[in-house]
Amino acid sequence: METWESLQSVCRSQLIRLIEQVFLVYVCCSTSCRCSKIVWVSTDHDKIEEVAKAWGAQVHRRSPKVSRDFSSSVETIQEFLEHHKEVDIVCHFQATSPCLHPFHVKEALEKITVHGYDSVFAVVRRHQFRWKEVEKGSGEQTVPFNLEPAKRPRRQDWPGELCENGSFYFAKKEIIEKEGHLQGGKLTYYEMLPEYSVDIDVDIDWPVAEQRVLRYGYFGKVTPEVVRLMFCNISGCLTDGKIFMSVSGEAMVSVNTRDTTGLRMLQEEQVEVILLTTEKDPIDPALLKKLEDRIKCKVEKVGKEPLNDLQSIVEKKKLEWKDVAFMGFDQADVKCLNLAGLSAVPDDAPAVAKKAAKYICRPAGGSGAVREFTEHILLQKQMAKSQREQDRIDRHNF
Repeated sequence: METWESLQSVCRSQLIRLIEQVFLVYVCCSTSCRCSKIVWVSTDHDKIEEVAKAWGAQVHRRSPKVSRDFSSSVETIQEFLEHHKEVDIVCHFQATSPCLHPFHVKEALEKITVHGYDSVFAVVRRHQFRWKEVEKGSGEQTVPFNLEPAKRPRRQDWPGELCENGSFYFAKKEIIEKEGHLQGGKLTYYEMLPEYSVDIDVDIDWPVAEQRVLRYGYFGKVTPEVVRLMFCNISGCLTDGKIFMSVSGEAMVSVNTRDTTGLRMLQEEQVEVILLTTEKDPIDPALLKKLEDRIKCKVEKVGKEPLNDLQSIVEKKKLEWKDVAFMGFDQADVKCLNLAGLSAVPDDAPAVAKKAAKYICRPAGGSGAVREFTEHILLQKQMAKSQREQDRIDRHNF
């Protein structure tokens, strides 16, 4: 089985920023639910192809015939199937719906592989009363579609309606080839909760989508409530890579106070912070001492393979890597980025580091990226704690 994914031509200039997170989600989903062999990206856009390949996806370069503004997803999928006869089930993900989790994919796919359905699509429950649209000056009066005004229900008394959220459409190959669409044969739906249902169609959707991803997006298998240690690279994360020369020839770098404040916020939540530097870092020892004093944390020097030095620290503190948050920047950090329970890189990190990280910050290094990651850690810890407390509630007592 292959997983096939299409990118719509929506806000392409803005799409690249969020699309890396989308690829992270889909690659993690396909790996975690163990139901897909390959993630395919269908596109006619060079930059999207570049990002897709960097994340390990296969690329189907679609033809101009199915890349027009009025081309449908089905046309593109049909072209894809002509070149890939080995596919038996098509899992069509909308890349503009970035809040999927592995359990969504697994449970929806089992409706086909286990329960015998031919196609399944994602829906969300909406509580919206719909009215007939009338033309101006027609004299026609609007009428309700799904309620009686005289018996208007309270929201909590009305189950609402199921609406497509556009997140995904799964179908057997035969349905697409014979019927020419994705919803046929023995058909069913998969209901997603509202917090996971966000669609990007117009510019105004982008801020909502970004915030929804931060709060409800999937960032890999983690247990954020037990994060007890954070490693953070100074070069590339706390600094922006620039070196300033004083009149006396002294090399200087700048550190963003928002980032240092974020690290202190972690410390207040009993998360130990250790800053990392290397012999090649152009940072004066006096500045490192000031950072230690200002943030009240240790600065550790690591070699070409940071993992070799950090493994002993993790073991000495009787922790596992799932208890660790790691923020890196370069290729040398890849192993640690992969191992850590929570890991991140700034927006200007190279592709190889982005591919290994579980979270990609929007700011560049030295410009608030560390602050964003610390807030993400705290948010994940808060959500996990809230969920844990909620799970303890015996609802039968109410």
